[in-house]
Amino acid sequence: MGREDLDEELGVRLDALCAMLHADPFTTAPIEAAGADLATLGHLGRFGLRCTAEVLGKGLLALPEFQPVQHYAERIALALGALGAGFTAANAESVLAQQESMQRSLLKAVRDANWNLKESEARFNEVVTSSTNGVLIVDLEGRLIQVNAAIGQILGRTPDELTGTPLLDLIEPSFTEMLREALTDLAAGAAERVQQSQRLLREDGESARVTLTASLLRGADDRPMHFVVVVEDGTELALLQSELQRQALHDPLTGLPNRQFFTTQLEIALRKADPEHGVTVFHLDLDAFGMLRDTFGGRVVERYLQHVAGRLKALLAGEKVMIARFGGDEFGVLVENAATTPGIDTIMKSINEDLMSEPTFVEGHGLSASMSAGVVHRPGSDVEPLDVLRSAERSLRRAKKGRRGQWELFHAGQDAEERRDDALAVAMPEAWEDGEITVRYRPIIRLSSGEVTGAEAELHWDRPDFGVLDHDRCAGLAEQTGLILPLGGWLLKVAGGQSTWWRQRGQFDLPLAVRLTAHQASDADLVSRVVAVLDELDVPAEQLMVSVPGNVLVLADAVDNLAVLTRMGVLTAIDDFGMGPLDFGLLASDVPVRAVRVARELVASRSPYVAALLPLLRERGVRIAVEGIDSAEQAQWWLDAGADFATGDHFGKARTPGDFLQGLELR
Repeated sequence: MGREDLDEELGVRLDALCAMLHADPFTTAPIEAAGADLATLGHLGRFGLRCTAEVLGKGLLALPEFQPVQHYAERIALALGALGAGFTAANAESVLAQQESMQRSLLKAVRDANWNLKESEARFNEVVTSSTNGVLIVDLEGRLIQVNAAIGQILGRTPDELTGTPLLDLIEPSFTEMLREALTDLAAGAAERVQQSQRLLREDGESARVTLTASLLRGADDRPMHFVVVVEDGTELALLQSELQRQALHDPLTGLPNRQFFTTQLEIALRKADPEHGVTVFHLDLDAFGMLRDTFGGRVVERYLQHVAGRLKALLAGEKVMIARFGGDEFGVLVENAATTPGIDTIMKSINEDLMSEPTFVEGHGLSASMSAGVVHRPGSDVEPLDVLRSAERSLRRAKKGRRGQWELFHAGQDAEERRDDALAVAMPEAWEDGEITVRYRPIIRLSSGEVTGAEAELHWDRPDFGVLDHDRCAGLAEQTGLILPLGGWLLKVAGGQSTWWRQRGQFDLPLAVRLTAHQASDADLVSRVVAVLDELDVPAEQLMVSVPGNVLVLADAVDNLAVLTRMGVLTAIDDFGMGPLDFGLLASDVPVRAVRVARELVASRSPYVAALLPLLRERGVRIAVEGIDSAEQAQWWLDAGADFATGDHFGKARTPGDFLQGLELR
């Protein structure tokens, strides 16, 4: 208590005592109760009681209310005696109660300890008895004094036969010294627990592979009593681990090694390859796999993949080869070449002839499909396996571009170029964010008069460490990563805004042309993107021309997009005319286009084939544009051939908005 609280508490008790001294008739019983109450507070000891008696003896006699002293002296003396008697009696009773409580607690603790000991022993015996691991209690001399049934099953002997046997007699001779040293270290306190892979001798003479864990059990005086040895049978575990490892390294559908196992074996093969013949790595891909899966379902295709795996093994059975399934419809083949190993073309021809010669019937469906391949032939022994696999995968992608059943051989120079392109493609988002990619404008010229009829918006990337990348290169890189959709939308918005700026100031009021990639042309949101830009920037639909690659005309989404844009009034055109079989289809179809643009490669070569088609296009009301005109002679040739419009460095390079207008003034 604080001083004020203590003064208040004692004042209350003093007032009560004074009241008892004035009471008539006077009796000491209430005062004894007050003394007992003091004891229950737990604040006063023997010395505190004496101090209390001294203070009260002197202080009460000095109080005015107890005058004359001779009238109250007897009462005060009797009160002090009663107060001490009550305190002493209550204090003694409290001590006895505490002693009794302590005695009960001690008795309970002993009882609980005995119960816990019995329960612990029972639990220990139950664990030892029911454990699937062998448990051995071994004395300090190394003899078994208690064993469970599990160790008997491991060794093929009964617990009674094992009891009393020296532990080292159960160990293969070549392993006994290792265990003896471990037990010595345990007994000396040099180790708390040891674990070893051991070999135990079975009754039938065979060895049991086990994991043995030993620890030292000490008594209450911390002196060593005996060893506890736990034996875990590793035979089934080893078999399980072996099976799990096999499953982890093999494809569950075909049973072939998987990519991880293939990569490991490739690393070994590269190091040990014959210096003259080396190794060859094939990355195979089943053509039309998605079509087969969508048509016949997963179960049929899985069985067909099993058939393909079996045919690959059969066709290459005479070679030192490893065949793996990488996943899906992709397979890997590692051939360790010899003087008699067939050439790559022979191997690929035999694979495709076997798969395509006649259909394989799976659940009543006749299936056949060719395989394409990327091939790395005789890579160096110092090449990383992952680099070899990446090179094969890149070659496979080249082989599958527009073709089926083909193979492509890896070339270091070509691969280095593709790696550079990949590095540029992944760097484009940051470059766009940093403002390295801009929009430039090139004039569109009417060949017959030389007048400017429009402006074409192009991407322009001035990369400090690489140089300038033109529109075609930028669009091609962005197409690889999917960046072309947001980047193309940005190009359309920036160019549309510039067109509006020029038109509002009377500087340039001619159509704006934007080239789209295949991905953009078939984008489901293309029309909504164009409409949003036209509405936001107040660009008339007839002031915009969009052109798409000719190879997208086989895609329904792209054709639908062109039709909607045409109905809106947007001028539409087809790029790369003259580069494929779709040219004649364009002449005969109702594809809604206003113009075609002859491919740059054919413009330079002055293709007579394309020149022969131009009159047919003009009869249908389709205008013809040519791109990449580099000279007046070229321009005249295409004018004579029937072309209407042209772009190219001869008429003006792609420039910034200000330079573009300045170039028009100079014209």
